[in-house]
This record gives sequence, C-alpha cells and structure tokens, in this order.
Amino acid sequence: MKKLLIPFLLSAVVAMIAFGDKDSAKEIVITGNDAMQFDVKNFEVDAGSKVKLTLKNIGKVPKIAMGHNLVVLKKGISAIAFGQKALSAGANATNPLPDSVKGDVIAFTKLLGPDESDTITFTAPKESGAYEYVCTFPGHFAMMRGTMKVK
Repeated sequence: MKKLLIPFLLSAVVAMIAFGDKDSAKEIVITGNDAMQFDVKNFEVDAGSKVKLTLKNIGKVPKIAMGHNLVVLKKGISAIAFGQKALSAGANATNPLPDSVKGDVIAFTKLLGPDESDTITFTAPKESGAYEYVCTFPGHFAMMRGTMKVK
C-alpha cells in the first residue's frame, strides 16, 4: 500500500507545482498620483483567474480636487470613450462613476483621497484579449488609463 501511495503523492505535488493554485489570486498594486498618472500601464492575468487589485492614491492634493479610482472595463470599451460617457452621465468629484454607465464595467475601486487605498477582487474574463482600465474622476480619463491583458 505504501508503494502505491508515494507515487500518487509525488504526482499530486508535481501537478500543484505545474498548474499552480487555481484559488489564489494574482495580486496587482497600482498607484495614482497628483500628476494624474497610474504607475502601472499594463499587466497580464490568466483567463478566468482571480485578480486582487489594489489602488493606492499616493498624492497629497485633497480628494475633492484630485481623487482617483480605477475602473476595469469590458472588452472593446475604450477608456477615452468611457470617460466621456461617464462625464456625460453626470460623473463629478464626489461620484465619478454614475450607476448608468456601470454596465460597461467589470470591477471598480472606490474614490480615493491622499494616502487612501482600496482593494478589489474579481474574476478575469474567460475571453483573452485587452481590457482597458481608467480613472473616471472628471478630466482624468485622458491620462490615467492602462490595459489588463487576459491570456
């Protein structure tokens, strides 16, 4: 019995190393600053995997003037077009993501002021490709954007 158990356990360990822990989330940390820039412009995740994304506002300007959020968009949604759509829907300094535009969104952080952070956990889409992300604080979408590549 022991002779059968050892090869089985070794196979299980090799499989866990080769395929990884499907329940563990890929962790991404992105900062936003007073120059309206995300420090991470691109990152990759596996299709259907868990993603733990943390946004940190490292700026010093008060939230009402320079708040930041991060909105992960569905495939094919342009960050620039979405930012304009959010603005037209009434996005403002206290509510940068109106409910009426959330149908285009995979996940989003709350609005952050200086030295604040927010962590969101979501499942990456099963379809590979490029998914844009953006800050929807009024006027920031032109500069604060990036791409999540799903492979």
